[in-house]
Amino acid sequence: MIPAAFDYYRPDTIQDALALLQTHGDDARVMAGGHSLIPMMKLRMAEVPHLIDLQAIADLRGITVDGATVRIGAMVTQHDIIQSADLARAAPILREAALQIADPQVRYMGTLGGNVANGDPGNDMPGLMQCLGAEFILTGPDGTRTIAAREFFEAAYMTARAEDEILTAVTFAAMTGGYAYEKQKRKIGDYATAAAAVLLTKEGGRCATASIAMTNLSDVPVWSQAAAETLVGTDCNPDAIKAAMAAMDGDIDPGADNRGPVAFKRHAAGIVLSRAIARAWSRA
Repeated sequence: MIPAAFDYYRPDTIQDALALLQTHGDDARVMAGGHSLIPMMKLRMAEVPHLIDLQAIADLRGITVDGATVRIGAMVTQHDIIQSADLARAAPILREAALQIADPQVRYMGTLGGNVANGDPGNDMPGLMQCLGAEFILTGPDGTRTIAAREFFEAAYMTARAEDEILTAVTFAAMTGGYAYEKQKRKIGDYATAAAAVLLTKEGGRCATASIAMTNLSDVPVWSQAAAETLVGTDCNPDAIKAAMAAMDGDIDPGADNRGPVAFKRHAAGIVLSRAIARAWSRA
């Protein structure tokens, strides 16, 4: 289908983009890579009279690793993440996850900011950002504020970002220890039926710290603190992994859809989590 008529803007600065948002109010939407918004416009599921394309804003790009702090601009693409040597050293789980997103054509255009700001529970990066303990930087007419990824997602397609704000960057601490991102999907390019992000550190042969997040198993990404806590102090043996799976199962709330019934999704969630824990432990 063809989208409804709209006016197109391509500002060069964040301030120009914010000015357009203020001028057009509820009739305006910002666009990053466009993989979510453009199909909805074509299907007439979203009508956007004023479309603001962020592609030309240089300040929204770039990856920096300053000591133990990683900062990624909102318009950094999945391809950029895969190609970054700095990120491969500071946060290799990002590359592992990005390689499992859709296909190369999508990864060349799809951005980190768009992936998290859209609030789609099927996207891969929201759960991963929660696992990393990331913070999102939002800029609006009243200035800039920071919000934790674990507090950002409110419901499916609903986030803490105000309509007149733009997500400009993501920051988090550089990784240590073992990691894994495991994803089960019906076919290449599909959203996850279930996915798990796991970070672990090891001291004296025991798990010292853990972080676990699950994707597409609720209307928001699920950071499962209970599952992580079951691993701390263990050597991530099969019994510890089963305990983590049980704790995670209590935190998720999948719904039946064309990816399968609830029972299958819970089973798939347990399998991907067990694999992710085992692989992260082997790398720790």
